[in-house]
Amino acid sequence: MRLNEAQKRATAHTSGAMLVLAGPGSGKTSVITRRTLQLIQDGQAAPSSILVVTFTKAAAREMKERFLLLCEEKYRQVTFGTFHGIFYGILRHAYGLSAACILGEEEKKKILRELIRRELRQTEEEGDLLESISREIGILKNEGIRPENYYSSSCSAEDFRRLYQAYEQYLAENRMMDFDDILRRCYELFIQRPDILAGWQRKFTHILIDEFQDINALQYAVIRMLAAPQNNLFIVGDDDQSIYRFRGAKPQIMMRFPKDYPEAEQVTLNVNYRCPGTVVEASSRLISHNRRRFQKELKAEKPLGEPVEILAFEDVYKERDWLIHALQMDQKHGAAWEDIALLFRTNVGSRTVVEKLMEYNIPFQMRDLLPNIYEHWIARDVRAYLRLASGGSARRDFLQIMNRPNRYISRDALSDPQICFEVLYDYYEEKRWMQERLENLEADLSVMGRMAPFGAMNYLRYSVGYQDYLKEYAEYRHLKVEDLYEVLDSLQESARDCRTIQEWFDQIERYTEKLAEQKQQAFRENAGVTVSTLHSVKGLEYSHVYILDVNEGNIPYKKALTEEDLEEERRMFYVGMTRAKERLHLLYTRKQNDRKAEISRFLNEIQEEQPCAEKPLPSGRKR
Repeated sequence: MRLNEAQKRATAHTSGAMLVLAGPGSGKTSVITRRTLQLIQDGQAAPSSILVVTFTKAAAREMKERFLLLCEEKYRQVTFGTFHGIFYGILRHAYGLSAACILGEEEKKKILRELIRRELRQTEEEGDLLESISREIGILKNEGIRPENYYSSSCSAEDFRRLYQAYEQYLAENRMMDFDDILRRCYELFIQRPDILAGWQRKFTHILIDEFQDINALQYAVIRMLAAPQNNLFIVGDDDQSIYRFRGAKPQIMMRFPKDYPEAEQVTLNVNYRCPGTVVEASSRLISHNRRRFQKELKAEKPLGEPVEILAFEDVYKERDWLIHALQMDQKHGAAWEDIALLFRTNVGSRTVVEKLMEYNIPFQMRDLLPNIYEHWIARDVRAYLRLASGGSARRDFLQIMNRPNRYISRDALSDPQICFEVLYDYYEEKRWMQERLENLEADLSVMGRMAPFGAMNYLRYSVGYQDYLKEYAEYRHLKVEDLYEVLDSLQESARDCRTIQEWFDQIERYTEKLAEQKQQAFRENAGVTVSTLHSVKGLEYSHVYILDVNEGNIPYKKALTEEDLEEERRMFYVGMTRAKERLHLLYTRKQNDRKAEISRFLNEIQEEQPCAEKPLPSGRKR
């Protein structure tokens, strides 16, 4: 690859700090590897004194492989690694740590699950709580926040502090640390032992960092200490692609770099070699609406290409039907399945597409572990109700739903593995009011059993009172009831085309089996159409990109309430758009869950200066 002028300037940098603003598809990996080689060939640094840092093991491995292709492995002493890997190596050298001292992610969740049950007396059905607590603990450690100064969005402040303290106590008693502790301990080591810090400063005289926009405050603090006093710090990134704020990454850190290093040189890699001109223009119009960013004028190396398509559909079913047709046409015209990506804001939205791909036997691969919505505790409630409505009598099903909503039925009334209402009536023979509750439940189950599953769920929500139960539950647990309603909406929509309850159960079984197959196989190349969230597709590229459900509430996500939130949502959409090497399709619907849906404000921003392409839909109707 021949370097353009901006790339040449970056690779030829001699000493001191340098900020390289690298737009999407601008060849940043080539710049980092060639810059590394240049340092060695010019005699500025020995291979062993160069440190190249990335955020994932895969990225570090790829960077090293590309570098070794340039120098035929004679400079293998260059260190390529992740932040956690490099910092753990420093701690291991200082303290003699072993891998057994590091708490793995699965073990961390196991411990937190036990603590949640013990401290909060919470049942295992709260898997979403576990994920949220785990993430928030990471935020505290990475941003140096004391638990008494943090207000959790997962549970009450008191409950969170108690969980955090119990978790830290477990780590201390077992002489262990988690991945977030690695960063903190390394920072503390350098503060307390300047002699050790000086040794590593002499070791690594030149530091290069990829994807700098993803750095958090603690990582940056350690790197600044490590790079001093020479400050040969070469950072490459794009503030417009900073999308990991939930992990502590903030574009403000990158934007602060010129102030932290006022003598730093700055260069912008402004040529996009990946996307056609139409995609570069549309994505640039979008991201220009963010106020807090480095100003860039990107240009495409490729010609304009096909227009960016913005297509509207009456509802999600017509959108999915059209999508299957479009994928089949893509393949007919020569596109391989692995050249196609279907992108969503959250992995919840991808479920209906995954079911469609299964129906039409289109191979696919998921970059995210797609949670099985049918295993959510609300789904378990609904399924238990419908099994009982279909004539089932299993005690476990009755236990699941008997007090949802609360009917004050005692577990002591359930003595047999199979439930008989006559036995229950006898148990409460002296409590007429309880018998009336049982009669109502029996009648409701009978009504639901005669309905299609969609109607049965509607009856459950509004006539039985399950929706009111969720509202009360959300208030008690300090949750957003809308999130619970969203799960219920998705379940109900999944059953819309099923004529019988058994047909819905069969659909669930097929879907669950397919997901299990996906979990068993590692993500591999050339395995089919990629189904991914916008978060997980960063750094990748595809010939054909479809971004689905581009509606207000989805993109930007409904929880994005502040200006800072909205700017991150816009960056996320920008990342998705700039994955496209040939064609980009943006789809939205006029209705979702039988309610009116609004077009995303981001689509309006894209169209400000230039109308989007309109395309007749298979039905013959235009947007």
